[in-house]
Amino acid sequence: MASARLRRIGLALAAPLLAVLVAFVVTSAILLAVGDPVGDVWKQILTPPKPRQFVNIINASSVYYLSAVAVAVGFRMNLFNIGVDGQYRVGAFAAAVFAGQAWLPGVLNVVVAIVVAMLAGGIWASIAAWLKVRRGVSEVISTIMLNTIATGLVSWLLAKVKVEVKGSNATSTKEIPDSSQLEGLQLIPGATNKVYTLIVLALLVGLLYWFVLNRTRFGFDLRATGESETAALASGVKVPRMVMTSMIMSGALAGLVGMPLLFGQDHSYGTTFQSGLGFAGIGIALLGRNHPIGIAVAALLWAYLDTQSNGLQINAGVASELVFIIQGVILFAVVIAYEVVRRIEKRTEATRVAAELAAAHPTVKQQGATA
Repeated sequence: MASARLRRIGLALAAPLLAVLVAFVVTSAILLAVGDPVGDVWKQILTPPKPRQFVNIINASSVYYLSAVAVAVGFRMNLFNIGVDGQYRVGAFAAAVFAGQAWLPGVLNVVVAIVVAMLAGGIWASIAAWLKVRRGVSEVISTIMLNTIATGLVSWLLAKVKVEVKGSNATSTKEIPDSSQLEGLQLIPGATNKVYTLIVLALLVGLLYWFVLNRTRFGFDLRATGESETAALASGVKVPRMVMTSMIMSGALAGLVGMPLLFGQDHSYGTTFQSGLGFAGIGIALLGRNHPIGIAVAALLWAYLDTQSNGLQINAGVASELVFIIQGVILFAVVIAYEVVRRIEKRTEATRVAAELAAAHPTVKQQGATA
């Protein structure tokens, strides 16, 4: 049993490592083909980050982690929630408008605003859930369309409540009060910046995700439905209800994505608020195999590549967009690597079961050989 468990762990680690290796080889080949300095590029990317950069990596990874967990909830249910980007925009905007009114004091304002963000994200996701359960509309199509609608809706609402920033073309909601602005945590010695206080939120979400998925009846039903809707239905699971619940839960978690940025950095929602977080979460969830620890490692890798790419233009004479190629190749390679690992696991398991059956029933094996 111990050897089999170690084998499974080894195979699970092999896929992402193989993907990173493939990305290294492919990116190097592309750089050579266009005449860019391969050595300088990798030297910049592999240079140990300074304390300030390390804080940036941790902050970015905490946001990516929330996005990826929101996606992973759907993935475990075999639902492709491509709408995390729109759901987090709706959630962040709703939370920013509420917190900016300063109806509640200090930390209580933060807590209730987080609840508002979850409600807004969950309600927005429920549209796609309803369309799938009641009308059979693919969640991929509906969530992609809802992303565009969310972007337009939030932009329209922002124009209604915007506060002009003097000397800038940027527009934003009213700034949240000073008492609700989270200063951050001085965790990295020598860094002039601070880790987002709401990194605690990412940690709590990760623990809750693991607990619900592995230690509750709901988590078992979710995983069972993701493996086989037919088998889950036969065992008494109400699949339509699970679809609705899982999609709404995914949307509620997506509403949390912008919270570290809102309360720890921007203090309002506006045209400069970071975009693309939902789509990054899809890749990170795939790379982390929807496992809370795997997602954490993938989020750190994603954030590391983003941070290290900032110096590519200056130190290597290469556009920072090169990191998009690296990330894209990693995703492409990891899908192939996981399929290879899955087939190896399947073949290994079949061989093991056959060996155990042969050992338990030697007479059957002997009769089969005689025949």
